[in-house]
Amino acid sequence: MRSLGIVGEAMKIGLTYDLRKVFLALGYSEEETAELDREDTIDSIAAAVQANGHIVERIGHAQELVQRLANGDRWDLVFNICEGLHGIAREAQVPAILDVYRIAYTFSDPLVMSVSLHKGMTKAILQSRGIPTSPYAEVHRIEDCTTIDLGLPMFVKPIAEGTGKGVTPKSKITSRDEFAPRCEELLARYKQPVLVEPFLPGREFTVGIIGTGEDARVLGTLEIILNSKAEPEVYSYANKENCEELVAYPLVLPTDPLVYQAECIALDAWRALGCRDAGRVDLRCDADGNPLVLELNPLAGLHPSHSDLPMLATALGMRYEELIRQIIDSAAKRVM
Repeated sequence: MRSLGIVGEAMKIGLTYDLRKVFLALGYSEEETAELDREDTIDSIAAAVQANGHIVERIGHAQELVQRLANGDRWDLVFNICEGLHGIAREAQVPAILDVYRIAYTFSDPLVMSVSLHKGMTKAILQSRGIPTSPYAEVHRIEDCTTIDLGLPMFVKPIAEGTGKGVTPKSKITSRDEFAPRCEELLARYKQPVLVEPFLPGREFTVGIIGTGEDARVLGTLEIILNSKAEPEVYSYANKENCEELVAYPLVLPTDPLVYQAECIALDAWRALGCRDAGRVDLRCDADGNPLVLELNPLAGLHPSHSDLPMLATALGMRYEELIRQIIDSAAKRVM
């Protein structure tokens, strides 16, 4: 792997991404492409990278990356935001390809990308490290429902999806009669296990993290508050897709003891999973007000006004270009 030299010096940076409109044109649905990026996101990242003094080369999705590598193209660093489309390890595909060629890249490695997308594995690791997360079970086949008893209400969702896919008001299970039919529906639709947890009725936070390992720090925290027109009680797919109209994201400060506790837990979880450079940790409080980790997002969205991490930066007075600079500098520091 090429040494990147002094952090902040000019680099040739490749940009890998999955453009949503490309896959929509291929016949994929709105929901299937929900995690993929809009063109203005790519334009914004490219402009921010250039504003920090680097040369940008747009690469595109994983197959386009493979073709560019086969043609002999190389970069000092790849700014990777590829989500992938197929398989539980889909977010690991581009990092794995880049590891083969010993090309440095932003964000987490293939192992972390795979484990963090599988919410059951994530929770198992967090529990083994003593980091607060709720009890859980996994439904791999409908017969598993008969052996699960986490009390009521329960909450069910696909085990390896993002952007709230598979999450609706029906995800809150209030009677045993609802449980198996809802799990059966999710198993059939998403072709993956179902994660089952107690329903958490308390406050919900997303904590932004910058950096890696001991250098990691909390950027800040947004609270997630659904308005009266939103689907009730759950941060659902519909609420996320229409967040500008349905959700408020106030900046909350660690002067609030609960926010401080959530931020400490989030940072511990980030380090425990080995996440790198930047991302988010999502938490929700139980009935007693204890914040519990829901999931980690080591490949957070970066749309300047629609994605949580840039929204958090803006709320803190940090320019988008500065957020991108800090991500690049974190990656460069790891491999210099």
